[in-house]
Amino acid sequence: MYIGDKEASFEANEVKGEQLTIGGESYYKISNVNEMRPFFMSIVSNSNHWMFISSTGGLTAGRKDSNNALFPYYTDDKITESAEITGSKTIIQVHKNNKTYLWEPFSNRYTGVYKINRNLYKNSYGNKVIFEEINHDLGVTYKYEWCSSNAYGFVKKSNIVNNTNKTLKVTILDGIQNILPYGLASDFQNSSSNLVDAYKKSELEEEVGLGIFALSAIIVDKAEPSEALKANIVWSIGVENPTYLLSSLQLDNFRKGKELQQEVDVKAEKGAYFTSSDLTLEEKSEKNWMLVANVNQSIVGINEIKETIKNEKNLVALIQNNIESGTKKLVELSGASDGIQLTADNLYNTRHYSNTLFNIMRGGIFDDNYQIEKGDFKKYIANANKKVFKKKEELINEFPELFALSYLKDVAEQDVDRNFKRLCFEYMPLKFSRRHGDPSRPWNKFSNNTRSEVDGSKILDYEGNWRDIFQNWEALAHSYPEFIESMIHKFLNATTFDGYNPYRVTKDGFDWETVEPDNPWSYIGYWGDHQIIYLLKFLEFIENHYPNKLANYFDKELFVYANVP
Repeated sequence: MYIGDKEASFEANEVKGEQLTIGGESYYKISNVNEMRPFFMSIVSNSNHWMFISSTGGLTAGRKDSNNALFPYYTDDKITESAEITGSKTIIQVHKNNKTYLWEPFSNRYTGVYKINRNLYKNSYGNKVIFEEINHDLGVTYKYEWCSSNAYGFVKKSNIVNNTNKTLKVTILDGIQNILPYGLASDFQNSSSNLVDAYKKSELEEEVGLGIFALSAIIVDKAEPSEALKANIVWSIGVENPTYLLSSLQLDNFRKGKELQQEVDVKAEKGAYFTSSDLTLEEKSEKNWMLVANVNQSIVGINEIKETIKNEKNLVALIQNNIESGTKKLVELSGASDGIQLTADNLYNTRHYSNTLFNIMRGGIFDDNYQIEKGDFKKYIANANKKVFKKKEELINEFPELFALSYLKDVAEQDVDRNFKRLCFEYMPLKFSRRHGDPSRPWNKFSNNTRSEVDGSKILDYEGNWRDIFQNWEALAHSYPEFIESMIHKFLNATTFDGYNPYRVTKDGFDWETVEPDNPWSYIGYWGDHQIIYLLKFLEFIENHYPNKLANYFDKELFVYANVP
């Protein structure tokens, strides 16, 4: 086989950025991104997806938390370096002039062989990213996009374009690799990845081209049965007459021009999902297809998606509509915290939107302005203090199904139970909190707790490191000034007598870190002397919005000290 045009001329490519519109949506483009040092991105969603991706293409992604990962949850440096073996992988054979040219977009295997440009696009809303490579010698462009769908999971859209005035025949191998099975804790994957490989089982439902990635058994060292009853799945749409692979074992065979053998059952190997097919591209034409991946699927869910693939004629449109619905809801979330603004500078507008979005991703956004659902408030009190709930259950049952924050404050003011008062003033109906966890900091845990896994019902929840959450509430307070009181109560009631703040603040209370005497990163929480600035800001805000409100607190027993267990 031939590899490229050795006569190609190579020149340094200028790195530059620009805003442009793709499909009616604003994107920021970095031209020749491969000439830059690699950098890291967080691709967000309105649901419980999380994705950290390097400009090299290496990534980790999953839903809810790092224990529900589709790709291994590693730190920034490892993710960046894993581009060749983790995430998207595409190998293309271009047949022209009675020769076959081998091309691997986004790989450095053939550096210097072709004249190429690599470009990166990220949409202004932060939930889509496109990688593009243009091969000037072969006259072909390949690009892929990562986005997400609440109903279907992660979506990888692929596109190949014939830029020449002649018909081209290509054979393309496209997919994703290093797919995890369901049921792995991220810490175990980090410490025992080779052992984990021995338990991996990848199966293909040939009728619909559905890849199922599971463990042969839950990995435990106990003399008891431990079945793996859920799986991660991958499937594709838009590929004609493909050969399916469930591992990366035959990639070198494809590079050498050998015929591929479809894989139906692969054990004890890292999971992958590839389709291989022959395409004919007319002059100036293109071809599109997509791959869909999801985690935490039961046998019921797998059978449902099989039926959908077999019977749904407008599946591409359904997926696309669900993606766009998610984008709309994401914009609404940022807008609820005043993240949408219009100035003469579009980049400034985008920056403000992004700052606001990442702020509420950490600290949360209020579910429905100042409206409170009785059902959530009732669950909160029942969980926070069983004695108080038993005493006040009859009173809470008389609340309207939906009531305003002012209603709750009035009830609390008139009640004589000081614990009930405290819990009422502390309550905040936040959602969309703790959405990112920076894998470069392994101690920085996160959980995108948005929907019940039992019935799909909405969950209002927040959780964050002490410093992070109060920093983000500082900005949120300007959009929701009536909740400033609640933020102050949460701060003071979670502080110890001698000035320590807990490690993590949650809707249900707060967490102290487990002390490990030999671990320099471990202590119960934070010494309050450099945290007090957050409280000061809240005090300033409440005095500006509600003058003399603080003075009314001086002779009331409203606050408590936190106890360290």
